[in-house]
Amino acid sequence: MKARKIIIGLVALAVTGGGIAVGTGLSSAAEAPKEDCGGLNQALQNNLNFIAGQKANPDAQSDARIANRQAVVDLINQRRAVAGCTGDVQAQPPAAQPPAAKPPAQEAPPAEEAPPAEEAPPAEEAPAQNGQTGEVVCKGSTVTLSGEAGAPFASSGTFPIGTTLKVTNLDNNKSTTVKVETTSGSCVLLNNAAFEQVREPGKFLIRRAVIERVG
Repeated sequence: MKARKIIIGLVALAVTGGGIAVGTGLSSAAEAPKEDCGGLNQALQNNLNFIAGQKANPDAQSDARIANRQAVVDLINQRRAVAGCTGDVQAQPPAAQPPAAKPPAQEAPPAEEAPPAEEAPPAEEAPAQNGQTGEVVCKGSTVTLSGEAGAPFASSGTFPIGTTLKVTNLDNNKSTTVKVETTSGSCVLLNNAAFEQVREPGKFLIRRAVIERVG
């Protein structure tokens, strides 16, 4: 009964907020054009990776988190079916363990002193908006949504919970500033409410994004 309430709540949120889930009867097929399959597939894989991570390292809250994400996975698969997306999306296997350390090599004779390295160029800066800028991180990363409900927030596998991140969509110059509240397998995922603040209509992936750490 609890899982049913979660799924109903997610569907209601998607209908009112323009999220990823389809409504009754799959009548919104036109809202998920073929070119959005990349974003839907990425959102699906992110959630599958999260579930796999929880199963690999469970804690007292893992069952509840997995049930919530599984409901999101089911809704994404419905939208993929409506959009005609093909391909088998699977969770990525966990990163391989680093090889055992090798014994220290025999000390080599001192090398000739190299000339001083050139000073590195300054870090890239995003255009200032609302007077708030920060360190640009995760350069080249795309941004999609986690499918989680609630007030705007982010999840991340790169930054600890409590970190404040600013995400700017360079295709429409919209930005949102959110705190990391949950973990994921990506640099940053936005929940439904945060993604709505920066998305382009009908798109589920931000390909040209600037991610800044501002707190």
